[in-house]
Amino acid sequence: MNIVISEWIKIRSVRSTWVMVASTAVVTVLVSLVGVTGLIGDGAVAPAAFDPTAAGFKGILVGQLVIAALGSQAITAEYASGQIISTLTLVPRRRTFLLAKLAVVAMVAVPTAIVTVAAAFGASQATLAAAGWPTATLGDPDVVRALACAVVYLVLASVLGLAFGTITRSSSGALAVIVTVALLIPALAPGIPGIIGQVVGTYWPTTAGQASYTVVANGSILPLAGLALLTVATVWTAVAATLVFLRRDA
Repeated sequence: MNIVISEWIKIRSVRSTWVMVASTAVVTVLVSLVGVTGLIGDGAVAPAAFDPTAAGFKGILVGQLVIAALGSQAITAEYASGQIISTLTLVPRRRTFLLAKLAVVAMVAVPTAIVTVAAAFGASQATLAAAGWPTATLGDPDVVRALACAVVYLVLASVLGLAFGTITRSSSGALAVIVTVALLIPALAPGIPGIIGQVVGTYWPTTAGQASYTVVANGSILPLAGLALLTVATVWTAVAATLVFLRRDA
């Protein structure tokens, strides 16, 4: 418990932590509103299979990068300052150290994700309602599930950030991996010919995870199956990061 408290003091005392917390919410909401506004257009009519819940979460594509950077910074900042050497001297049990890091990242990421998802949902549905488009409410089928999955998705993104930060020991390196995994590969997948492109485009972990916060079926992976796939990928990435951390010098 003392290790968790120590790590909590570290992360809360860094100003950039709270900058990224605020940025996650602001960027996600703004990008979501831009996406909704673009859909509405001038005199546009909602398509038959329109999903107002998913439409309001377009900003998560960008917000995930910020909250992942928050996760990576929890450990890369110690490498950048050289503090990692003294930290591991005081806490030689490296698994315990990483678990404490994971705990404090989750302590920040969970409320950040809840506020972000709630704000994006509320703002986007208000914008759709003002334009006369279909909207979603908490009483509609599967909407609460979609919101919960969106929260979990963002929290998993922060854990991936911590894992990539542990592996790369560099904020810029971790960000490059995060962008590749979360944006570049999903964007390139449709251009891959044949069955490989179809598999990557559907079952790539972040792409599958994004299906979890939809309500209207889009013909791809089922929502909870997509979230499960992302969770498994995140756990294995965290395990790989732990093994790397245990087997190399500080």
